[in-house]
Amino acid sequence: MTTQTSNSLSTASSAYLRSAMHQPVQWHEWGEEAFSTAQRENKPILLDIGAVWCHWCHVMDRESYDDPEVAQIVNDRFIAVKVDRDERPDIDSRYQAAISAISGQGGWPLTAFLTPDGKPFYGGTYFPPGDQYGRPSFKRVLLAISDAYHERNGEVVEQSKMVESALSHSESFAGSSGEFSAGVIDAIVKSVLGMFDPSNGGFGSAPKFPHPAALDLLIDQYARSGDEHLPNVFVTTLEKMARGGVYDQLAGGFHRYSVDERWVVPHFEKMCYDNSELLKNYVHAYQATGLEFFASVARDIIRWMDEWLSDRERGGFYASQDADYSMDDDGDYFTWTLEETRAVLTEEEASVASLHYDIHEIGEMHHNPAKNVLYVRAPVEEIAKRLGMSSERVKTLLQSAKEKMYTARLKRPTPYVDKTVYVGWNAMCVSAYLQAARTLKLDAAQHFALRSLDRLLAGGWSAENGLVHVIAYSDPAAQSRQIAGLLDDYAFTAIACLDAYETTSDLSYFNFARRIADTMVDRFFEPVSGGFFDTEKRADGEQKFLGVLGTRRKPFQDSPTPAGNSVAAIVLQRLYGYTNEQSYRDKAEQTMEVLAGLAGQYGIFAATYGIAAIHVSQAHTQVVIIGEDKLADQLYSSAARIPALNQAVLKLASSKVVPQYLPPALAKTIPVLPAIKEGRTVAVICSDFSCRPPISDVEELNRNLQLALSQRNLQQ
Repeated sequence: MTTQTSNSLSTASSAYLRSAMHQPVQWHEWGEEAFSTAQRENKPILLDIGAVWCHWCHVMDRESYDDPEVAQIVNDRFIAVKVDRDERPDIDSRYQAAISAISGQGGWPLTAFLTPDGKPFYGGTYFPPGDQYGRPSFKRVLLAISDAYHERNGEVVEQSKMVESALSHSESFAGSSGEFSAGVIDAIVKSVLGMFDPSNGGFGSAPKFPHPAALDLLIDQYARSGDEHLPNVFVTTLEKMARGGVYDQLAGGFHRYSVDERWVVPHFEKMCYDNSELLKNYVHAYQATGLEFFASVARDIIRWMDEWLSDRERGGFYASQDADYSMDDDGDYFTWTLEETRAVLTEEEASVASLHYDIHEIGEMHHNPAKNVLYVRAPVEEIAKRLGMSSERVKTLLQSAKEKMYTARLKRPTPYVDKTVYVGWNAMCVSAYLQAARTLKLDAAQHFALRSLDRLLAGGWSAENGLVHVIAYSDPAAQSRQIAGLLDDYAFTAIACLDAYETTSDLSYFNFARRIADTMVDRFFEPVSGGFFDTEKRADGEQKFLGVLGTRRKPFQDSPTPAGNSVAAIVLQRLYGYTNEQSYRDKAEQTMEVLAGLAGQYGIFAATYGIAAIHVSQAHTQVVIIGEDKLADQLYSSAARIPALNQAVLKLASSKVVPQYLPPALAKTIPVLPAIKEGRTVAVICSDFSCRPPISDVEELNRNLQLALSQRNLQQ
């Protein structure tokens, strides 16, 4: 840093913004003041959108925004505005679409140039300090943009109008609507399979992202159809990822993505939402295959999240862990030289670890070729054969090496953990923990998930104001501010509440889900053409939208988290299954119809739409276990092993099988069954607002569930 003089970001709440408070650039936060200043001084706006975990954001900060010469140009010729994409995804999504329309690329840092009223006319992502990578230097760009704005203002304004028009049409889905058909599931699955990389697992080529929704869709379809081609895809992918460098072999948890097609060299940042969705993948894969490897990876993800991304005192999940610990770092915390390895291990441990993790004098990191990314190169059996050891001996040495290396790594400078507690991302983590806890019998994980959800509801929800987007910021010295919840916050929180109800049978969670979903419909649903906007509808006379925030968006693409509209449709359909309220069903169908004409063409990026299609095309099924004895536990465990996405498993004490403890649809069916009145331990399968005869035998329950699953697949 070049100065200790603080700019206006010293009063910001976001960790990303506060990290720039000592830069010589006179940054503004997004707001009326910045736009008024730009209009008053007739200067274009330089908009920087990034995140605290973003490596290239740090690079551009160091190379350009810390440079006094660059800062002088920016301060003289622009009004500089900095935005945290995690704190304001509504701003980010719109300017990402706009700059993609201009340059054909998006990502972070997003560098956009706007007219004083916030309309984009030029931009890109990372601009280097000098002419390199086929890109002009940032200084040259700044001077050229400033000159163009003043000398060819008519062209700039015309360009901004064209970009604004393109933005307004980018997610209007005109011509996309149609009659919803379950056939879209097959179309999306076919597209996903067409992208499969049989050699390395995953989809497409480098850079390679995990696509958790696509994996869940494939697992569900395998559970229904028994198509033996599908496990080859999801098993190969999940195994390759967990053995690659994209997985933290020492601490557990996944990095954001791999820069190569083999999952070896990652971008080292770790996001809570990536790990929550991948946790569900590994749990569902374990349910579908019974392979213990998947269960062990799931437990390891929880181990990492418990240690690094959890507020153990109050409940709640932190947002992310940075890739780097300093401006000069590039994954050094996570990588190893051969010398570093040998320094902390015995000779025998080092020989085994070097073979297993492919640690050599020349590694994979371009900035420091001696640095090795840890990934599983050789399995235990191969190492045992090469070194003339027993497999058990190799396992013992590997375990001790792993523990010693992790202990040594903890002594290194540690990448920053953003302790911001975001509502939507926390809800995703709660749902993942609850699913893992049920399947893997992890009482501690269930307890922490429920504590976290309770904190979310207590600190993030009110009947008057709805949900907020942020519960707590990372820096305790930062002033807290209230940002209105977005569609994702509502949809994911309603899902988490339903998951909590199905885990605990506590009707208060169901009631929260219903109230939150009803508020989501009231504030975000568009009744004329269907679907949900990502931000709240505004009444006439309310404050004018800044920049391009007035552009309405109905998100249907998964990027990077599951699409808000698809998740909202799932919420509504699940509520319909518990209430028999037709309005929920109607709005779910209306939402699906918005993209029905084109959903199949979105392929892997519509995977959550495919999951929503399963929910909407088939009746929600509830498997209700009644009893508190060993048989009840066995029936529950059997039902919980099936990874069907539209099937819920509930366990009720006999004393709770009365209408006041049940959601409306179950209250009308379960209490009147003769077996319930007799007090027997039974399982009852309910679907389409009717219940089958009670079952008291585990094998019979399993047969009935498998038969029902295959029949629903045929009806799809």
